[in-house]
Amino acid sequence: MQNSRENLLGRDRRKARSPAAGRGTFGLLAAVCLIPGFTSANAELDAAFERDVLIIAADRFACHRFDIYLAQSDAQQARGLMFVRELGPGAGMLFVYKRDRYLSMWMKNTYISLDMVFARSDGSVASVVSHTEPLSLRSIVAAEPVRYVLELNAGTADRLVIGEQSRLLWRDTHEIGR
Repeated sequence: MQNSRENLLGRDRRKARSPAAGRGTFGLLAAVCLIPGFTSANAELDAAFERDVLIIAADRFACHRFDIYLAQSDAQQARGLMFVRELGPGAGMLFVYKRDRYLSMWMKNTYISLDMVFARSDGSVASVVSHTEPLSLRSIVAAEPVRYVLELNAGTADRLVIGEQSRLLWRDTHEIGR
C-alpha cells in the first residue's frame, strides 16, 4: 500500500491538470494520502479482498480519501458487497476491469443502498447512479464504456459533490497517457 501512495503522490504532481491543480491540490492530496490507513469491522471482506486507498478529486475543487476493497477477479466481482450490512463512512469497493466496456451492476443480496460511480480508464467519471435500491435485480448500466465502478454508501456522491467533472485517483488510473 505504501508504494501505491508514493506512486500516486509522485505521478499526480507531474500529471495534475485539473482546474483545481493550481489551487493547492497536490498539497491537499499529499495530506489526505498520509492519513493513517484502513480500519475495518468486516472480517469476511478483509479476508476476501485486497485493500487500498483511492482519492476522488471532486467537482468543486475538493479531494476525498477512501479506503477501498478491490474487486479484481471474476469471483470477487460476482460477490461484491453482497450480504454486507454496513460499510464505513470512508469505505468503498472498486471494481477493476481489464478494459473499458459497457458495465451493468445489480443489487442482488446487497442489503445497503449504494452510490455507483462509473469511471473511464483514465479515472474520469462517466456517470453516477445514486441511492440504488437494496436487493433489487434491476440492471444499473454505465452511460458509456468504463473500466471502473466505485461503490460507496448511498448519499456520498451528492454530499461530496462527486459527479461527471470528478476523477478517481488510484494506482492504475493515472498510468494512462504515459
